Amino acid sequence: MTKLCAGVVVSAVCLSVSAGALADQSVNLYSSRSEALIRPLLDEFSEQSGIEVKVLSAKPGSLLSRLKLEGSATPADLLLTTDAGNLAAAADAGVLGTLTQDVLEDVPTELVDPQRQWVGVSLRGRVVVVSERTDPRDDPLTIEALASPRYQGKVCIRSSANIYNQSLLASMIANDGAEQAQAWAEGMVKNFARTPEGNDRAQIKAVAEGICDYAVVNTYYLGIMLSDQAQAPAAEKVRVIFTNQDDRGNHVNVSGIGMTRYAKNRANAEALIEFLLSDVAQQWYAQVNHEYPVQGAYPRQRFGQELDA
Repeated sequence: MTKLCAGVVVSAVCLSVSAGALADQSVNLYSSRSEALIRPLLDEFSEQSGIEVKVLSAKPGSLLSRLKLEGSATPADLLLTTDAGNLAAAADAGVLGTLTQDVLEDVPTELVDPQRQWVGVSLRGRVVVVSERTDPRDDPLTIEALASPRYQGKVCIRSSANIYNQSLLASMIANDGAEQAQAWAEGMVKNFARTPEGNDRAQIKAVAEGICDYAVVNTYYLGIMLSDQAQAPAAEKVRVIFTNQDDRGNHVNVSGIGMTRYAKNRANAEALIEFLLSDVAQQWYAQVNHEYPVQGAYPRQRFGQELDA
């Protein structure tokens, strides 16, 4: 059984900040993550380093469009966004620069862009949540199995326009081939209990309410719901399946960060990235925001049930 914990006080961390990093004493962050969500972590960084973090929050597509339009005039030093798909889109658009090897040395290579334009800072498992009403013997043990006829009319998932689902399908193309991935997508459509709607929390609620028996969601949404008194009753009515444990492992979505191509405060920006990859920040991601760290347990074990604490 997966254990999701809530609540941690961010403790002090010692940073080695160069004189150049302190010169401007600021760094500008474009973030698709809510500022209210990450502000405690950024404030801890500022307290330890003396570097102020200025944040502009918007949706990933809006931030990418803004970076393209601003060009060399952009004030942004860093782009923080959810999912490797958004990070890859930014890299392909030419709005990201190159990170130094030093800041990346402790991160698993699969979580670093081959051209060093971005690095993952946290992970979410894209899992299947299952109603308590179902027989565990009927559990889909692979994500591929969820598209089989036995689950017809029993599956909920958010829209295919969502980047999380696009990345999941991309991973299936990479692992199973385009033809099998296409067949999987068609099978999933046949298995819909309803037309896709809402976010991942809406899918969890749909399972709890009996609209469907199975849903595809990111793990951290379940953690958020379990820590919220109003949403916990619905979250407690589902259990989690980490799929594909006998082959490639469960698919993960990556939240990551990259330096912008025209960053004016590069030293400060790398100092913030170093902080986000530090033990204290990784603990915060895990225990406060219910995400999996990119360091610690991840490099040592396959992502999935083996990570349960």
